Amino acid sequence: MKDKLKIDIVSDVVCPWCTIGYKRLEKAISELGIQDQVEIEWQPFELNPNMPVEGQDLTEHIEEKYGSSLEQQKESQQHMKDAGEDLGFAFDYFDGFKMVNTFEGHVLLEYAHKFGKQTELKMRLMTAFFSERQDVSDRSILKQALLDVGLNAEEGLALLDNKEAREEVKSKELYWQQMGISSVPTIVFNRKSAVTGAQPVDVFKNVLQELLEAS
Repeated sequence: MKDKLKIDIVSDVVCPWCTIGYKRLEKAISELGIQDQVEIEWQPFELNPNMPVEGQDLTEHIEEKYGSSLEQQKESQQHMKDAGEDLGFAFDYFDGFKMVNTFEGHVLLEYAHKFGKQTELKMRLMTAFFSERQDVSDRSILKQALLDVGLNAEEGLALLDNKEAREEVKSKELYWQQMGISSVPTIVFNRKSAVTGAQPVDVFKNVLQELLEAS
């Protein structure tokens, strides 16, 4: 039996292009009919590790971080909405949209991985944040996300105050940073080659076909 193609997706829960990149990768996998030949694992990356508990207004945050004007931001958001729509994902940018801290979400994604529910939880959190106007740094929202994907909420939430669980996420973040990853999504194949950004479906299909043929 052939080994599965291991795909590590280094990303953040509040990264719109990570959502689009994954949905395009998912479509490529589905169109090639290779769902049983790949294994996906999500790896932690925080776009804003120093984001305070109260979060920050998105417009202000993007202007501060990237220097983008309101007009540029609106244009970029429309571009994301259109890309999302093509993939069946809704981006709802509204006045008062806040960028939030995602560290605890990453702790729960590590927990979900142990039960084969990581992708489900990742998409649940991304949907909550981008489509349902929910604060994914709020523990009550995190609890509901765990329940929504059929995980033990009490057990999962207990890890948020567990020193070892928190250290595990920090050490994984550091590992990927030391591998030279500074932008997300970065999609790593068999820990040997990588593609960055939300590439078109056809690009993902070509990469997947080449890798599977080579193995």
